[in-house]
Amino acid sequence: MASCADFAALRASPSDVRVVASDGSSIAAHSSVLAAASPVLEQMILDARRGWDAGCTVVRVLGAPSDAVAAFLRFLYRGPGAGGTPAAAEEEEEWAEGAVGAHGAALLALAHAYRVPWLKRRAEAGAAARLTAERAVDALKLAALCDAPRLYLACARLAGKDLATVERSEGWRFAARHDAALLGELLQLLHDADQRKKRWERERASQHVYRQLSDAMALLDRIFAADGAGEVRAEASPCEVDGVRRGLEQLMRHFAACGGRARKPAAACPRCRRALQLLRLHASVCEDRAGAGEPCRVPLCR
Repeated sequence: MASCADFAALRASPSDVRVVASDGSSIAAHSSVLAAASPVLEQMILDARRGWDAGCTVVRVLGAPSDAVAAFLRFLYRGPGAGGTPAAAEEEEEWAEGAVGAHGAALLALAHAYRVPWLKRRAEAGAAARLTAERAVDALKLAALCDAPRLYLACARLAGKDLATVERSEGWRFAARHDAALLGELLQLLHDADQRKKRWERERASQHVYRQLSDAMALLDRIFAADGAGEVRAEASPCEVDGVRRGLEQLMRHFAACGGRARKPAAACPRCRRALQLLRLHASVCEDRAGAGEPCRVPLCR
């Protein structure tokens, strides 16, 4: 077996474990480092030493390229944070960013399988930051298998923004042939996101209507009050307030002088009906309707 990496120089003690990758390449490592970093590797080392060939401890890390396995082991030796001098720490951080960029998916799978939470979080963040529409479906499957919610959400958002490109990807075509459940789950996520967006738009529109009605009630008080006093929203622009006030004044003048009211009910006139609705709403929310304080000057308030 050819050695693709050797970590003996990183520890003073001699290496006592051989980590074998899928292609047969071997990496010399230290059992103390691997056991401290991963409970799964610790158990694998104990099982290997209880076997028939206890003198040669071999741990097989399969399912990933040898370069990704070497990067995974270097992360275990490195730990969550790089130490040493500032220059060495900067160099080590630069290597870590390059390793996550080159082997992000494999590192995420290895960190999940061997229970290295800090590396899993870093690999997940790196995979989500480098996500493309062509790889969104593959990344979604990986996120579901590795319990990576941040990456899962990033895939769903990207698919919602650029669904046409995602549908042209090889991952989408493969999933359509072999994993219909994954596509169904993705489409359900997009449907739910679209429904939430529509609901938020309806709520924002309702809030805008409520603010307008609140301004209309305050302006009715100002129109009919002797001193013109009345509270209006602080965030309402002067132009908006003046426009609403002019419209209400015209509507109240029409309601007072509508020629059709003598011959037919006021509700038959659309403008009078609108004025009655505003007056009824004012009467239902007016604080002076019970006779407290000065009587309200708005018509039909009582």
